[in-house]
Amino acid sequence: MPGRSQKIQPQNPADRQDSLDLGALLTNATLVDIEICSGAGGLAVGLKNAGFSPGVFFELDSHSCATLRENIKSTNPTLLGSVLEGKVENADWRPFKDRVRLLAAGTPCQPFSLAGKHLADKDGRNLFPELMRAFRALRPMGVFLENVRGLARASFRPYFEYILRQLECPSVRPRHQELWQSHDKRIRQRQLSVGYEPEYRVTYRLVDAADYGVPQNRQRVIIVATRRDFPAYELPKRTHSREALLHALESGDYWKKHGIKSPNGSKATVAGNGVNGEVNGALPWVTVRDALRDLPPPADSEEGAAMNHWKIPGARSYAGHNGSEMDWPSKTIKAGVHGVPGGENTIVEDDNAFRYFTLRETARLQTFPDAHVFTGARIRVTRQIGNAVPCHLATVLARPLYDLIQAELAKRATKL
Repeated sequence: MPGRSQKIQPQNPADRQDSLDLGALLTNATLVDIEICSGAGGLAVGLKNAGFSPGVFFELDSHSCATLRENIKSTNPTLLGSVLEGKVENADWRPFKDRVRLLAAGTPCQPFSLAGKHLADKDGRNLFPELMRAFRALRPMGVFLENVRGLARASFRPYFEYILRQLECPSVRPRHQELWQSHDKRIRQRQLSVGYEPEYRVTYRLVDAADYGVPQNRQRVIIVATRRDFPAYELPKRTHSREALLHALESGDYWKKHGIKSPNGSKATVAGNGVNGEVNGALPWVTVRDALRDLPPPADSEEGAAMNHWKIPGARSYAGHNGSEMDWPSKTIKAGVHGVPGGENTIVEDDNAFRYFTLRETARLQTFPDAHVFTGARIRVTRQIGNAVPCHLATVLARPLYDLIQAELAKRATKL
């Protein structure tokens, strides 16, 4: 794409030859799917599996961009699309106008994280203003957003509701250097006006990834919006449950599946962890053992190790820093390396050995396919995996959105 029409350009000229050239994409495709803050591609892989593909991936981090390109150009690709590396603040959205089926984003979570500085809109890493600039310019058919659960907590609630109101009423644009509180007030005034109808139908929910078949307890806020001329989206009901896993553990079905005896002292079998609720047709939560059962033993060192699967030394167990258990979903995988609080990136094995998860094991817990490779040093890969949206969660939640958009487009096509 010529520089005059698209400000973000790949930094290396050789990288302009992605498996699907951006210029060809805009020339030949009727619709495109755009993702902002793509990271290493967790959301992108999930959306592709749901039907949203090819994509245009906007990402600032050069290491993540290298990972995205590697998985586009691979002989066994997990992604299809083009990567634009640079600040999304510099993006010129005009070439994409009236061409976008889906706008997706997992904007930086640090401004809203429970473990962060809690600066929210005052944090320089808050990219919601840029996301909304893209949204107002593109007017996509659908929007799919993911962020940490802290976004919806009480202290951030006014800003969270401001985000929802912007999605519902994008025609009320912010003025130059206008404070968000003033902009929010004008949106609310529009919404209270006589005859008002929302421009987008917006829904959101706090979900636990384990409830949708991800082998990890990971709570995230999901926001989905559809344009007014499309049907409303409904978040699917959970497919898996804690109660179903407890039932499988206590009945012995789980242990039979794995061909092992029930160990004493397992988290799932200690007193007080009995089945307190109905299974109601849900599948058991997927456990660490389920997720890792067919992985070969990790290599002793990084040299020559396949799939980023090698032993990482230095893990220490101490009070408040206990690892994930084999027969339960893992703790939330984090982007830190050493000193991650709570031992989220560590595991207690059957012989009580305590160690770090290998990088491939954390990728499995984030439901990346084994064919998805990660480039860069360990600290870079750890951040890429820990910051990702679990692929399977994105697929399960985005597939109904894809189906309703495609059904509406097909209906319109028959009327032409």
